[in-house]
Amino acid sequence: MQEVNSSSMSDIAFLLLVFLSRSSVDRGQYGEYLVANEIASLDKDKYISFHGIVLKTPDGSTQIDHVLISQYGIFVIETKNLTGWIFGGANQKKWTQTLKYGYKYQFQNPLRQNYKHTKALQNYLSVNKDYIISVVVFVGDSEFMTEMPDNVLTLRELSYFIESYSGKILSSHEVAQYSNKLRILDEAPLIDNQKHIENVYKNKNNPICPKCGVP
Repeated sequence: MQEVNSSSMSDIAFLLLVFLSRSSVDRGQYGEYLVANEIASLDKDKYISFHGIVLKTPDGSTQIDHVLISQYGIFVIETKNLTGWIFGGANQKKWTQTLKYGYKYQFQNPLRQNYKHTKALQNYLSVNKDYIISVVVFVGDSEFMTEMPDNVLTLRELSYFIESYSGKILSSHEVAQYSNKLRILDEAPLIDNQKHIENVYKNKNNPICPKCGVP
């Protein structure tokens, strides 16, 4: 095994941080593309998809990666394009990504993040929360190192998970109604892109709990 000295390790750590900061947007967009492509393989007569939906929230705004509306429920999907080992649990505030040479990076629990998305969508659509299904999908070369909840998936599991919901809980009229509301939002956003970006940076510096609204 080749020995790695402390200077080399410091250089690697610096380059890793630069890579993560500069490439996170590109990796996120590519991950969303992969999930959108997988969603496109589902039966279009059963599932109506929307992507990149921005909604108002008490702290400004939030963006939902993907929404699927069907008679089997409304699926709210958060995408994570990460590599390495993933450690986390349903009730943990932060999850951990472990990379090569043991470098660790913490990120917000995506289930908490998606809870904010589901609440925003519930309020916008005026829909019963029981009809909304939260899903977190990891794409990329990552591996779960702790037991994950059933709704935290890899990309190859996504279609099977969605299609496992086979009981109809929404009428065709309700599906059309909710879909039309999102189409209107697509055509006339409630918040422009620049304002949403400002909200994202503001909330990173002053985050609040998505469930209780407390910092």
